[in-house]
Amino acid sequence: MTPKQTFYENQAKSIIHKLEARKMEGYYCPDKEAAKAKVLELIGNDKKVVTYGGSMSLDEIGLKEAVEEAGHDLLRREKYVTPEEKRECFAKQTLADVFLMSTNAITLDGELVNIDGSGNRVACLAFGPKEVIVVAGMNKVVTDVEEGVARSRNFAAPPNTVRLGCDTPCAKVGQCGNCLTNTICCQILVTRASSISGRIKVILVGEELGY
Repeated sequence: MTPKQTFYENQAKSIIHKLEARKMEGYYCPDKEAAKAKVLELIGNDKKVVTYGGSMSLDEIGLKEAVEEAGHDLLRREKYVTPEEKRECFAKQTLADVFLMSTNAITLDGELVNIDGSGNRVACLAFGPKEVIVVAGMNKVVTDVEEGVARSRNFAAPPNTVRLGCDTPCAKVGQCGNCLTNTICCQILVTRASSISGRIKVILVGEELGY
């Protein structure tokens, strides 16, 4: 292993220990392929309803396709377009067996920090689906919650607004403008612990993933 890979593994072990104290399960995978295999292992062989929140990390790993190939019922939210359809989709998501997502940041102490626009992603993280599997590259690790919020607003939101074609200051200048019009930073959720032991599972990946 390279020094950086060793560092990632050692740091992940420490974070996983902190996650356990917060009633969340933690795992470390050295690369994308190992992470994809771990997600499929955690979902299990029995057919399940699986859904997800918007995530470049999941797309980079190819998780959606892998879940379908494994025979699970993947609820593809892109197929729901109108406001009524999106509301129907969210209702189905809350009843799903497994919700897949990444996180905008994870602290060294094992707290998850997420900023959301419509709120469906953070809502499903907090309540609803039986299990939540979070896949995060080690580039998402921050010192504390304050740094996690700053990372979310200055390093995650700006490229996402460009990707989504949003007319926001951060899409134009590359850093948070603390805007209120057309903002995708409507909800901020800090997950300190899981109310249900083991419901939230966090896979830390020894590569840079997502924004």
